[in-house]
Amino acid sequence: QVQLVESGGGLVQPGGSLRLSCAASGIAISRSHMGWYRQAPGKERELVARIFSGGRADYVDSVKGRFTISRDNAENTVYLQMNSLKPEDTAVYYCNAVFSGSYWGQGTQVTVSS
Repeated sequence: QVQLVESGGGLVQPGGSLRLSCAASGIAISRSHMGWYRQAPGKERELVARIFSGGRADYVDSVKGRFTISRDNAENTVYLQMNSLKPEDTAVYYCNAVFSGSYWGQGTQVTVSS
């Protein structure tokens, strides 16, 4: 079975940083496409960042230059480094993996507020 467990969310002031982790089991992230999504109240879930099995990454325009997606194949973990956080980044962040099917974690809350 595939399991994705997010961690690292919390409350941070505007301009601060957080690092989200997604620990995977039952699937090798090195052979999967991995993504971070987020959903704010009243809004649809949106793709924030993704990294493909070949290493290429892309981002939604609103986070370019501030967020970085990366992976550690030995730890089977994908990360989202979030810098210069803004209140509009507040959302539940979800990890997603695509290999044969599509799999989701339970999400971790990120709140950016002074």
